[in-house]
Amino acid sequence: MNRASSLTAVALASALALAGCGTGGEQNTDAASETTSSTAAATGAGSPSSTPPGATSGEPIAEEHNDDDVMFAQMMIPHHQQAVDMSETLLAKDDIPADVQDFAQKVIDAQGPEIERMNQMLQTWEAPMSGEDSTSMDHGAGGMMSEEDMGMLTDAQGTDAARLYLEQMTVHHEGAVEMAQEQIEQGQNPQAVELARQVVEDQEAEITEMEQMLQELPDGS
Repeated sequence: MNRASSLTAVALASALALAGCGTGGEQNTDAASETTSSTAAATGAGSPSSTPPGATSGEPIAEEHNDDDVMFAQMMIPHHQQAVDMSETLLAKDDIPADVQDFAQKVIDAQGPEIERMNQMLQTWEAPMSGEDSTSMDHGAGGMMSEEDMGMLTDAQGTDAARLYLEQMTVHHEGAVEMAQEQIEQGQNPQAVELARQVVEDQEAEITEMEQMLQELPDGS
């Protein structure tokens, strides 16, 4: 019998003892219920799967890091922020298909907390919020949109705006996946590497989702 089974047996025995000493059926039911909850907590039964450690969880950020960890955070923060900006631009428009609206909101909800997490990393490492390499993010590196690209998205309307957003965000996500894969290979900090793994997993799935939405968009604005 393993330790978890032993704990369960002891807990059930205690519940039966309490039932024998109790004065009412309601008290007996409450005792058994409380015992079951305590046993589940002790064994981990019934608890939902948690967010991977170090992604956007509250796990403390380790101080151990290398230059690749710092560069990853410095470059991914503006990359994520542009994705949020693109999504907010789209959501401000009328006549956007509901599934594309929902997707844009999902991007905001996912990448906003990741931005906060990466800011925490840089603060923990006492690193600047931006580095020399992060300035290149304004010039197409990592799938970043140019000012002209962002202007096109601002001007587009209706279905045309939805299509342009999905096309631009697909390129944007592909750049993020490439950056994250480099971090997985070269990074040292466990939380930064885990965040990079999460970026790859989430954004590869979203690329597939966007490809499907593009196929289903009607022609015209």
